[in-house]
Amino acid sequence: MKIHNLTALALAISVTTGASSAQAQAQAPQEAQLQEIVVTSQKREQNLMDVPISVNAMAGEKIDENGITGIERMADYIPSLNMTQTGLGTTISIRGISSGVNQGFEQSAAQFVDGVHFGRAQLSRAPFLDIERVEVLRGPQSILFGKNSTAGAISITTVRPTEEFEAKVSGLYEPEHDEQDLRAVVSGPLSEQLSGRLAVLDRSIDGHFRNTTLNRDETREEDQVIRGTLLWQPNSQWDVTLKLEDGSFDQEGRNLEVINPVEISLPGRPTVPYSAVLSQLTGGAYTLDTTQDFNRQSNGDYSYNNTSNAMLEIETELGGHSLTATTGYTAYDYEELCDCDFVGVPLFNILSEEDYSQVSQEFRIASPESGPFSYLGGVFYQSSDLEFDDQVEVPADSLFPVALQSTVGPAAAQMAGTATEREFRQDSDIAAVFFQGTWNLTRDMRLVLGGRYTDEEKTASRRQYHTALDEETGAMVEQPVGAPNDIYNVLYGLFNVEPYEALERTRSESGLTPSVTLQYDLNSTDMVYASYTTGFKSGGFDVRSNSHPDPSVNNAFNAADPNNPQPITGVFEFEDEEVKNYELGGKFTLAGGRAELNAALFHTDFQDLQTSQFDGAFSFNVTNAAEATIQGLELDGRWMLTDDLLLSGGFAYLDFEYDDFPTAQCYFGQAPGQTQCDASGQSREFTPEFQGNLSANHTAELGRGLTLSSTLDLIYSDEYLTTPTLDPRMVQDSYVKVNARVALSGQDDRWELALIGKNLGDEEIVSYANGLPVATVLTQGTGTGYYAFYERPRSIALQGTLRF
Repeated sequence: MKIHNLTALALAISVTTGASSAQAQAQAPQEAQLQEIVVTSQKREQNLMDVPISVNAMAGEKIDENGITGIERMADYIPSLNMTQTGLGTTISIRGISSGVNQGFEQSAAQFVDGVHFGRAQLSRAPFLDIERVEVLRGPQSILFGKNSTAGAISITTVRPTEEFEAKVSGLYEPEHDEQDLRAVVSGPLSEQLSGRLAVLDRSIDGHFRNTTLNRDETREEDQVIRGTLLWQPNSQWDVTLKLEDGSFDQEGRNLEVINPVEISLPGRPTVPYSAVLSQLTGGAYTLDTTQDFNRQSNGDYSYNNTSNAMLEIETELGGHSLTATTGYTAYDYEELCDCDFVGVPLFNILSEEDYSQVSQEFRIASPESGPFSYLGGVFYQSSDLEFDDQVEVPADSLFPVALQSTVGPAAAQMAGTATEREFRQDSDIAAVFFQGTWNLTRDMRLVLGGRYTDEEKTASRRQYHTALDEETGAMVEQPVGAPNDIYNVLYGLFNVEPYEALERTRSESGLTPSVTLQYDLNSTDMVYASYTTGFKSGGFDVRSNSHPDPSVNNAFNAADPNNPQPITGVFEFEDEEVKNYELGGKFTLAGGRAELNAALFHTDFQDLQTSQFDGAFSFNVTNAAEATIQGLELDGRWMLTDDLLLSGGFAYLDFEYDDFPTAQCYFGQAPGQTQCDASGQSREFTPEFQGNLSANHTAELGRGLTLSSTLDLIYSDEYLTTPTLDPRMVQDSYVKVNARVALSGQDDRWELALIGKNLGDEEIVSYANGLPVATVLTQGTGTGYYAFYERPRSIALQGTLRF
């Protein structure tokens, strides 16, 4: 669909909605009005309809009512927002742009909590608790937020302490997957000038998969969070907010299973199914289960995460200006064990540990909005430390050595009880100055100019080494780097792994990211805007690559194909990502204030898009895709049909195309003997052409203070590719997911009892898929399969709430 077709579609929807609204105006009571949605996406409190960017907001009440526990499920209600877990990481995408699987990446779609940057992918999995609202800003956000985000930003605002006493206790129970969710909040004054708020969460679930190897339900999750917030107001000129939070989110098992075995024929090689190899290794005792049935085989996975964060915000008024100082501290650590062969046969594990800490400081000044010119500006600083260690373990009972004997002979037995380990360290410092000014050119027209200058420095080191079990001490002992023909180098060289001494580098980057927006008021309620925004995401250092980037250092060769030896070449450094975004939009109030429609038409050009490519064995290598173009249309709106019935929804059309990407990873069988293929002209994974949602919320007064509330949500997605290799054999079909909620509440909402149904149509939805590691090696390149993450099937939960 071309741009002019999209414009016609936008106009058609606008006209249709307006006509329908006019018809409803004659039928619906005049007093039915929409409530104003207040957002802070421009660092000021504004009506959502006055903000000249594509932004979608979800209130905390909607989050609680729908049992939304994190960003992943919130994406159902915001088209063009997607989040998924992968085999070794988490990705968030906005308008099809995400950062891929590599701990060296900052997120293209950045997350901010109470104004503090939460840029690490792992933090996106933290559970929601006591949220006031979530705002999703689409397109580059390079001026007013603390860290450049090239795809968009997710701004989360927690609830602040209240002047009056309030308390709430809520619980949710879902029997099919044994989900239990308990939350408690108490808030109110502690003295005349001081108020406080305490929120607590305890949640657990057994999961929707059955691990037939360990005979247990998975994914088993346990979340615990405690947050305390103090608000000190010594007088009308000062607000001082202190927030402290400690939490954990732990997981045992994965919501994935093996599907779709694939075989290819190669000249001179017999076709060897992966299932046959595994059966032979176990003497026929193991059968590879490739049926999609929510049963999986694994020797055990886990992810144990601890988080802590603090925020101090000081706000004051000075001469009509607002001054804000925000100090943030964020830290987390985790330990993850991945049975990353994804089968029940013991082959290899990956153990990862990460420790991250970050401090930031922002000073901001905002002028009054009255008068012909207003502005907002400030300075920002952030410093972070990252330590990441992982190891590929071949346990003593692994069947790897047996499988490799045909390739390297009896020496393969020495691989049992060994590991290849990696250490990565990085320090990063960012300083920035930003400014945005608004000129009222006329009573109806405004020009907004802004820019941010950022300077960033990163220093990193990475080394790879092999370890083996010392029979005398029982400890794993580091082995010397040695020559390429050393047995450990030969064995791990089969999987593109080689040891090397520490690589150390420093890179410094700076850049100016300007933006221009022209906004015009059509009348007292409607406006249109045109904007040009830029952004960049800094380059960095590849964490997960397993080989030295210079093949001349060790001269190691991949022994998997002795007839065609290729140097093992890794990646250490990658370049920055740049974006230019052009957008036309409008926000319209219809039907006498009972309906709203927001529209945005955008065209985005990316240069050096940062992507992560799986090498088919143990590692991911970062690649900068040369060019990509994304364009599309976004619509969202609300319509208060009557005092008791509210319709809301959103729609997104997305056209993603790699303009030039000759170094993409080949999918299995695409080009035998090659690792890189040209993806120019193709779309990206997780970029459905159409997405949308429609919600209907109805309330009915039953008398005696009782109220019945009913909500029906329809979530639609067009088909999309599920693998980063763009394998056409792994496509998620289009679907409509149905969620519903029915609630009975007492007088003044003192109590509520609700029934919540999710995915009532029991749709089978793949959120991520990729090729099975080591399968191509063990089948001599003729057979493989896929592992796929599946969303939760049908669930029906009971939720109760008491308010005091």
